[in-house]
Amino acid sequence: MSGADLEIRAACESDIPEIYSLLKIYSDRQIVLPRSEENIRSYLKNFTVALRDGRLCGCVALRDFGSDLYEVRSLAVHPECQRGGVGRAMVGHCIRKLQAKGHPSRLFSLTYQQAFFESLGFKITDRHLFPEKIWSDCAQCPKHTCCDEIAMIFEVTL
Repeated sequence: MSGADLEIRAACESDIPEIYSLLKIYSDRQIVLPRSEENIRSYLKNFTVALRDGRLCGCVALRDFGSDLYEVRSLAVHPECQRGGVGRAMVGHCIRKLQAKGHPSRLFSLTYQQAFFESLGFKITDRHLFPEKIWSDCAQCPKHTCCDEIAMIFEVTL
């Protein structure tokens, strides 16, 4: 599957059930944090979706922590669309969105997909550089005391 037939757009209200279902596939395996439909609705402006042939095949959220620090979160690609460039296109969209702001910023992710993020230019870093994340999300995570995710960062330049 080529990236040419992929549509990437801001998520809308009607996408919420599909975003929820997609994230649930991975939250059930403890790969991403679980999100309720209410939580997705509350943060809908942060979400971007990818569609192929009109069908939602991926989602990602971009969270602003202030001070030019952003997080790629809730990145999920439908299992049938894996290895088709969907994840790469969505993270690339997040990077371009930050570049359009016109000033340098930092984009991080806590992930199990080190090779994927390295292929996009992310570098391994220390998770303790993100205390805002640790207090807001990590404190709620069942793996808080034994986190095995890798912290990765990308310096967004113009």
